[in-house]
Amino acid sequence: MIKTLLKFAPLPFFVMSAAQAGAQQTAPLDIPDVAPQPVSQATMQDVTRMLASDEFEGRAPGSVGEQKTIALLTERFAKAGLKPGNGDSWLQPVPLVSIEAGKVSPLTITGGKTPLSLAYGTDMVLGTYREADSITIAESDVVFVGYGINAPEKGWNDYAGVDVKGKTVVILVNDPDYDSADLSGDFGGKAMTYYGRWTYKYEEAARQGAAAALIVHDTVPAAYGWGVVESSWTGPQFFAQTKDKGASQTQANGWIQKSAAETLLASAGQDLATLSAAARKKGFKAVPLGVKASVSFANAIDTTMSNNIIGILPGAKRPDEYVLYTAHWDHLGRCKPASDGDDICNGAVDNATGTAALVALAETFAKAGAPDRSVVFLAVTAEESGLLGSAYYGQNPIYPLAKTAGGINMDAFLMAGPSRNVTVVGKGKSELEAYLDAALTSADRVASPDSSPQNGYYYRSDHFSLAKQGVPMLYIDGGEDLIEGGTAAGAAAAKDYTVNRYHGPKDEYNPDWNWSGVIADLSLYYRIGRSLAMSTSWPNWVEGDEFRATRDASRAAAK
Repeated sequence: MIKTLLKFAPLPFFVMSAAQAGAQQTAPLDIPDVAPQPVSQATMQDVTRMLASDEFEGRAPGSVGEQKTIALLTERFAKAGLKPGNGDSWLQPVPLVSIEAGKVSPLTITGGKTPLSLAYGTDMVLGTYREADSITIAESDVVFVGYGINAPEKGWNDYAGVDVKGKTVVILVNDPDYDSADLSGDFGGKAMTYYGRWTYKYEEAARQGAAAALIVHDTVPAAYGWGVVESSWTGPQFFAQTKDKGASQTQANGWIQKSAAETLLASAGQDLATLSAAARKKGFKAVPLGVKASVSFANAIDTTMSNNIIGILPGAKRPDEYVLYTAHWDHLGRCKPASDGDDICNGAVDNATGTAALVALAETFAKAGAPDRSVVFLAVTAEESGLLGSAYYGQNPIYPLAKTAGGINMDAFLMAGPSRNVTVVGKGKSELEAYLDAALTSADRVASPDSSPQNGYYYRSDHFSLAKQGVPMLYIDGGEDLIEGGTAAGAAAAKDYTVNRYHGPKDEYNPDWNWSGVIADLSLYYRIGRSLAMSTSWPNWVEGDEFRATRDASRAAAK
């Protein structure tokens, strides 16, 4: 889920004027009542176990694991009663390029008080978006650019007055007000904006002409430890193929350990904590450090055609209108070995569970009979490499997005047991939440906002690729208020997974998992999707949301 490399446009692209926001009034929503239907726990267990087995080798795009995943899902989709989702095919080809850095030299820093040699893996990780046989950065001036944000609408430009062409920029993770107590601030307070995502920071560094961009890793604002960075950024990295083969990007992008960054700045006569504090204030000026960076590495480049896997249950009355369920089938493949030598990142929770949910929900829908609208079950590739499969579908939809009423994304179900609530990531953004509220009321449960909006989860899973195209999308996590143990137990379960298994070889299938909470959540997902598929309404983003103008335009064109 974490690693999103896609070159999205900066957030202001989506912001609309007040006149646009008020231009279209929302009609009352038609929210049909839906009877609960059983979702098969046996299917969830069976499909999750197979997808997470060592035989599937971590389901890396373009690997034997992908072929096994295609075979399994197409068989189970057909058995559930779905039709192929792309004409006569179950597949939507997605062209990717794989680039793996090798023979990485230490990152050397010269010209300061003390020469430094930072080791690959332990002190820093890096790679490139460029399809080049090798990368050499020699004696590149180093500049500290704060949070690396250029936001004209906020009067904020960390690059103002400094030329970083051909230079190496050092950037802070997240955005300047990430540790605020509330949601007030230039950048949404503690709720991360897209400016806080590392994808944006690399994009902006490239627009500024930097040769290399290094983000300082800090566990709290990053929301994950160095181990996640190291496992996710080593090995083959997948990107969407581009016409210029990445030439418009920086030569190297990467991360540097906070302790290594502190040493680097100290050698330059600066203090990371002092500069970080200054960078949080509007008007901050980038600081040339007076030191030079050098690094080189070779690239193993391979182009591959991965696939989104699509099934459809055609609608009974309005088959040309669609409801969408999404989940990513891919994971990291082989990765940094655990202490016992296990080097397969099986991705059982992330996201064999969500992929299995597509099959289980398809079975439930088919057994209940076709609803009025068609229901599309979309298993996307290369989420772990940057939401690439979902972005490709968003840019090349099999079914018109203007005729897609909305969707639900499923990414990583924790086996923590049943909860009194669900967590809505991006709560308050769209009218789809009215359908969720109706389902929750029937189940005597409640919706809670994301307790960690500073982590930017809204921008880190496949719903975002469809949202930026205007399609209302729900992203719901399991609740933390557990029936057994309350919020303390829920927080402990989430922490245990993040610390001990997330993006590592120990995210493995466990036959002793408690599935009761997952099945309860899937019952909600079914009722939401079924109600939307029986509805005559077209839910929208709320007025003032960054995606509202895109949706208004697409629906107007469809009419």
